[in-house]
Amino acid sequence: MGKTELAVEMKKHLESFQENEITEHIIYARLSRVEKGVTNRQVLERISADEYRHYHFWKGLTGKEVKPNRWKIFTFYWISRILGITFGLKLMEKGEKGAEAAYEKILPSIPAAEAIWKDEEAHENSLMALIEEERLQYVGSIVLGLNDALVELTGTLAGLTFALPNNRLVALAGLVTGIAASFSMAASEYLSTRAESDHAHALKSAVYTGIAYVITVICLILPYFVLGNPYASLAATLGMAVLIIFLFNYYVSVARDLNFRKRFLEMTIISMGVAGLSFLVGRVLAPLLGVNAG
Repeated sequence: MGKTELAVEMKKHLESFQENEITEHIIYARLSRVEKGVTNRQVLERISADEYRHYHFWKGLTGKEVKPNRWKIFTFYWISRILGITFGLKLMEKGEKGAEAAYEKILPSIPAAEAIWKDEEAHENSLMALIEEERLQYVGSIVLGLNDALVELTGTLAGLTFALPNNRLVALAGLVTGIAASFSMAASEYLSTRAESDHAHALKSAVYTGIAYVITVICLILPYFVLGNPYASLAATLGMAVLIIFLFNYYVSVARDLNFRKRFLEMTIISMGVAGLSFLVGRVLAPLLGVNAG
């Protein structure tokens, strides 16, 4: 590669860094203005100021103004507002892993860029760790409700489908079972947490558990109201269960820096295993109890 080509490649890297910094400056600034928590707001303002300083560093090298990426601003601002700032911002940072290779290419020519790279790493590590978000404090309660609903209801619906191959009956029985179980799980979570914490924390834990359970129940039973064939409904329900497990574990793995593959496989195997065993139980019990399983 000749000197001219190297210069062109270097310029592209610098302008890319510059665009990224002004884009993220705006994202952090906008989120800080709508953040109610004092600590979170201060962290976001600090990162925003760092990004703006970085932008001017690259501007001093390129000698030009670079426009921010409006689509990226829109996307990550709203992801952060809807799914939480921790998830949104860590997802954004994960999308920049390729920047490390680009930094390594320019460091021999621009040693001062190392300080910028260290700042970026600090954003992802020490500063992001300071962000406090209620929904992440209750991930354990959400996991409890979600996991119990997935395991219990996929098993219940599989058993009922082969014992009572009537969509309305299966949906009704599953809905009653699911709602009753959600109240039971929420109450159990409240009592369990209340023994170790105060009333407010225990109540919130119970609410998160119950809501996660009810939402999961609705998603799993929905195919039985939409489709006509009970076996097709069961297949759709199992597919929905895998999708819920995938989405939730992806969310937690990004927000909490956990191993996605391990958690996803573990929950999927447990839920599908219970559903398979329940299918066998339904097949065995139906003729023994004189129920026409079709």
